[in-house]
Amino acid sequence: MSTLIDFVLHIDNHLISIVNTFGDWTYLILFLIIFVETGAVILPFLPGDSLLFAAAALSANSQYHLNIWIFVILFFCASALGDSVNFFIGRKVGMTITENKFLSKFIKKKDFDHARTFFDKYGAIAIFLARFMPIVRTFAPFVAASSDYSYKKFVKYDLSACVAWVLLCCGGGYFFGNIPFVQEHFSLVVLSIIVISLIPALIGIIKNNLNNKKSKS
Repeated sequence: MSTLIDFVLHIDNHLISIVNTFGDWTYLILFLIIFVETGAVILPFLPGDSLLFAAAALSANSQYHLNIWIFVILFFCASALGDSVNFFIGRKVGMTITENKFLSKFIKKKDFDHARTFFDKYGAIAIFLARFMPIVRTFAPFVAASSDYSYKKFVKYDLSACVAWVLLCCGGGYFFGNIPFVQEHFSLVVLSIIVISLIPALIGIIKNNLNNKKSKS
């Protein structure tokens, strides 16, 4: 876990190492990370927002020879395909996945409960909003599927969310990632991105807990 935290906080340096080592294979590596973040269900802690931001920032620097539009297309495909795979896993196995001794080490029922609470509160729009929230976005397609949500309706909201997410994160990285202040404080910027993206979920959890306490009193 400490290695993952280091990777996320210093993702700019790690991406530079990946580019220098693997060259054009970097596109495939980052595609797989974004795909697995949601598609595998059990790996919600993989970097998402920060990876897009950092990759786009590198593509704006000519010395790395990376194409921003290739990133935009690949990240969109990775997120959309990952969400669809996640949805069909949810349709196939449902919540029984949390009862598996091995998988339950990676997937916590409370995370599913938080995603379900968010989904129940905001309905269909939750599919769109979840894409912008780490962890919640990994479980939202699964929860939608286990709730017998229609795939056609799911895709309608999910594709628009993936487009907005990729353009926002990549646009931010491309236009602001190479500003000297951002480069000098990249870890702080990454932490800020993570914290800001988690705020809606935290507010939802706090409100839900307060409502539960009121209903019990």
